[in-house]
Amino acid sequence: MSGPRIVSREDWLRARIELLAKEKALTDARDEVSAARRALPMTPVEKDYRFRSASGEKSLLDLFEGRRQLITYHFMFDPSWDEGCVSCSFLVDNVAHLGHLHSRDTSFAAVSRAPVEKIEKFKARMGWTIPWVSSFGTDFNYDFKVTVDESVAPVEYNYKDKATLEREGLTHHMSGEQHGLSVFFRDGSNVFHTYSTYGRGPDIVLGTYNYLDFTPLGRQEVGTGIMFFKHHDKYESAADGPSCH
Repeated sequence: MSGPRIVSREDWLRARIELLAKEKALTDARDEVSAARRALPMTPVEKDYRFRSASGEKSLLDLFEGRRQLITYHFMFDPSWDEGCVSCSFLVDNVAHLGHLHSRDTSFAAVSRAPVEKIEKFKARMGWTIPWVSSFGTDFNYDFKVTVDESVAPVEYNYKDKATLEREGLTHHMSGEQHGLSVFFRDGSNVFHTYSTYGRGPDIVLGTYNYLDFTPLGRQEVGTGIMFFKHHDKYESAADGPSCH
């Protein structure tokens, strides 16, 4: 397996300083986009969504757990499946200790259409402790465009309608479970939707990818590389992964 070209320390330092300028520009651009995201207007959530959890029924307001902000991850887990999506599992593996979010008045919860019994079984298998509720039997997934079923609602994913998805060759997003991340804000008992992102939008929270981006071999992707990860209990050993062989 070939790596980066070999140069003198002086040449390496020159190249590193050139890259540093690009990294700083990217950081400045990211800060600008983050500020624009925070400045987005918000819209009231009119429906009284009700979810099932291991401890009973919960409203969307309950998921805030008294905090002002709520991040929900739309975890792909169809009611007919026996385990959650591999890519979504990879993302949840990268969720940090929730105490840090809580210290900033922010709660986190995963939401799936699978029944709560399947969610709890898979959650225990993965060793996760995050709040995770079932939206089965509600409009939540359809309203937030993460379950695509033309018999229920017009086809839309990542702010693209059916014609656009077809034209761009994204027909795999035209039916079934999709992933995404939505943010809500609470003012008293009033809940507002502030932001949703889909496709590669949630990539920024994938700490594993960010670590790999520091390395010469990078993410080691072929096509949609995230699909080549496994549920973390299915790796045979630390050496089980892409190699030079």
